[in-house]
Amino acid sequence: MADKIVLAFDLYGTLLSTESIAKKLEKFVGPKAGSISTLWRRYQLEYTWRLNSMGRWDSFYNVTQNSLRQALAEHGEQLRASEQASLMEAYNSLSIFADVQSALNRVKTKSTLHPVIFSNGGKESIGISMRNSEGLATHSSIFHDVISAEDIKQYKPARETYKHLAEKVGKQPSQMDQIWLISGNPFDIVGARNAGMNAIWIDRANKGWQDATVPDLHPTAIVHSLEQIVEEISRA
Repeated sequence: MADKIVLAFDLYGTLLSTESIAKKLEKFVGPKAGSISTLWRRYQLEYTWRLNSMGRWDSFYNVTQNSLRQALAEHGEQLRASEQASLMEAYNSLSIFADVQSALNRVKTKSTLHPVIFSNGGKESIGISMRNSEGLATHSSIFHDVISAEDIKQYKPARETYKHLAEKVGKQPSQMDQIWLISGNPFDIVGARNAGMNAIWIDRANKGWQDATVPDLHPTAIVHSLEQIVEEISRA
């Protein structure tokens, strides 16, 4: 493994589309579904950052459920417990992005690459998501490990989560540049770059890099399709 390049794939927002939950949400809240779905995702991320800042921990499942309740409340909606449970179950069956299958087929052919899943999700939830999500289950065998923030009870983009990833894949601090984070989430890209890793941002919306949290931290590469990652790493 020492001579291999690690590809650390983020799961939610990179392989699995969190926007796809809006279809299920529409059954309960009608035309507000898109707006609520967007806010749900925003609070899901924000709550993990708040917990990190306070030195506290809660499971990603609870974070996701609590952020749903917040998003609903801000839209003046209140769902029954059974309806909320149905939405949480749907979160474990998210759709993959259209470019995922072909991209993973390319990765599979490269023996020099060592792909893993690296996620804020809990390991149990990740496993369920990968089994239930159509299109991803057939490719799950290419991933050599599932590395979760749950292991150390700190969420990305805390530096410790990326150090944990490196330790799990057998890379020394001097070898951080042998790890490539693959993510559609700007905060994750900045976190990886801050830890000394390479990072490819998947800019599917073709909006360009806009994150200014730390202006001098930016992706190693930007692609508009997951299918382009192998070529980008080959050029590095």
